[in-house]
Amino acid sequence: MDNGYGMFRELLEYKLKWEGKEIIRVDRFFPSSKKCCKCGRVKKELKLSDRVYICACGNQMDRDLNAAINIREEARRMLLAG
Repeated sequence: MDNGYGMFRELLEYKLKWEGKEIIRVDRFFPSSKKCCKCGRVKKELKLSDRVYICACGNQMDRDLNAAINIREEARRMLLAG
């Protein structure tokens, strides 16, 4: 399985370079699932079985969508930091 993912990443990087683009790697320990995409508050406890992210600020959304937004925004931040 690791080889399959590694090969996928190599092909993706190759295709992006071909198009003049680059891949941005967000740190694997970035708290994408535990961080609220609206206010930035990070939850200390979040079980894998919790499928809806609920924050004290009132944000309620699908956990995976929340994580995807956080990953996108972290990649944008990394690009701007350069």
